[in-house]
Amino acid sequence: MSQERTNVATFKGNPLTLIGPELKAGDQAPAFQLQKNLLETSTLQDYAGKVKLISVVPSIDTGVCDMQTRRFNEEAGKLGEGVVILTVSADLPFAQARWCGAAGVENVVMLSDYKDNSFGKSYGVLIKEFQLDMRSIFVLDANDKITYVEVLKEMTEHPDYDAAIAAVKALI
Repeated sequence: MSQERTNVATFKGNPLTLIGPELKAGDQAPAFQLQKNLLETSTLQDYAGKVKLISVVPSIDTGVCDMQTRRFNEEAGKLGEGVVILTVSADLPFAQARWCGAAGVENVVMLSDYKDNSFGKSYGVLIKEFQLDMRSIFVLDANDKITYVEVLKEMTEHPDYDAAIAAVKALI
C-alpha cells in the first residue's frame, strides 16, 4: 500500500491527503509512463539527456492551471533545445489536446496521468480525495536527478515560477 501524507496540502483551506513519497532535491527521479494520447505513451527515458521541468497541474480547465501552463509554455521558448517542459495532469488526453489548441500552447509537452495515477503515486502528489495530482514543480537534471521541488501547500495558489525557471537555468 502506498504511503499517505496528511497536513501537507489543502484545497481552499480544507486538508488533503497526498499519496506517495515526499521527493526532495538530490533524489533520483522515479521512472514514469504517461499518456501522450490514447494510444501513445511517454516515459522519463524519452527525455534522456535533457533538463526537465515537470509542471504538475490538477486540471488544465481551471484558472490557475491554465495560467501555470501558459507561463511555462512562454518560458519554454526561451530555454533552448536542451530543456523540455512537461505538463502533467489527470485530464484525458482529449481535453489536454483541445485546451492546447484553443490556447495556442505548443512549447510544452502535455502528458496525462489519467489511467492509473502512477505518476502521482510515485512522485507523491496524488490527491486521495480527488484522484488528481497536486500542483507541483519538479526540475530534473540531464541524469534525472531532482534538483528542485515545490509541492504547493494550497492547491489554488500559483507556484514560484521564477524559482523554478532559475533552477532550470542553473543546469544549462
